Amino acid sequence: MITRVVRLSFDPNKLTDFYKVFEASKIHIAAFEGCNGLQLMQDATEKNVLYTLSYWENEESLNKYRFSELFKATWSETKILFNNKPQAFSLELLQKVK
Repeated sequence: MITRVVRLSFDPNKLTDFYKVFEASKIHIAAFEGCNGLQLMQDATEKNVLYTLSYWENEESLNKYRFSELFKATWSETKILFNNKPQAFSLELLQKVK
């Protein structure tokens, strides 16, 4: 399982625009083959910084999404709203402690 974490820093005046893009695409992303879930989170102190966490069966599934028309369309609407370069990380769980 791959957890994809993407840090997105938005122009504060464009957050509402991003929320519209996310609302329109979240169901399609979550339903994409190999996706096991999607979360949107907000930084606790920088309210214009959001994180997406998506969970993928494997790197192949993630890459199919990253090169899909759905990703290209969503990303083209999203990237024009940034005020800083996004950061993305792909993580694999090593241990989970309850």
